[in-house]
Amino acid sequence: MTTEVEDMAEAENAAERAGEDAAETPQAPLEPGAIERRIEAILMVADEPQSLVGLATALSAPVQAVREAIERLVADYDGHDGGPRRGFELREVGGGWRIYVRPEHDDIVREFVLTQSPTKLSNAALETLAVIAYKQPIARSQIAAIRAVNVDSVVRTLLSRGLIREAFTDPETGAIHYETTELLLTQLGINSLEELPKIAPLLDDGREGFDVDA
Repeated sequence: MTTEVEDMAEAENAAERAGEDAAETPQAPLEPGAIERRIEAILMVADEPQSLVGLATALSAPVQAVREAIERLVADYDGHDGGPRRGFELREVGGGWRIYVRPEHDDIVREFVLTQSPTKLSNAALETLAVIAYKQPIARSQIAAIRAVNVDSVVRTLLSRGLIREAFTDPETGAIHYETTELLLTQLGINSLEELPKIAPLLDDGREGFDVDA
């Protein structure tokens, strides 16, 4: 005779298996190479690492097919089978996959971004940068909750300007947390974040900075 706890655990496991089966059931066959191209398209615009199950659901393709396509893309980007080694790589981070610039090209990419990007930031970018500066490290979803708007493109802009960087990836949720860089200190003419001005005079309730527990 099973206990109520055992029954609940079995129900949860059954739900998980059903979700996996649904993700692995394709709605229509794809032509050769189509999965790889679609994965590339998704990863080019994704701000967070994408799991195999998430990609499979988005593509209506079996998880195993997505896993094999990822392996082929990794081999392709790494220059296996006689092809050129690309300047970017497909890396598994936080339980998901994301495209990154190869470490050996960080310097040249950083220099290009800093010299080619316009110097003026939009109000939206400045507001997002302020949230990150006072609340770092902070996830993109938390930034969006504070500003009550989507911040995907703004975060990409700040990353491209070198004003923020990825601090760490939450191992459980896969969410990337962001922090400001030394470049921001240089641009502001300060030596540390402790020199950031208190924002209490700008708040009606007189709080110092953002409410951490909010």
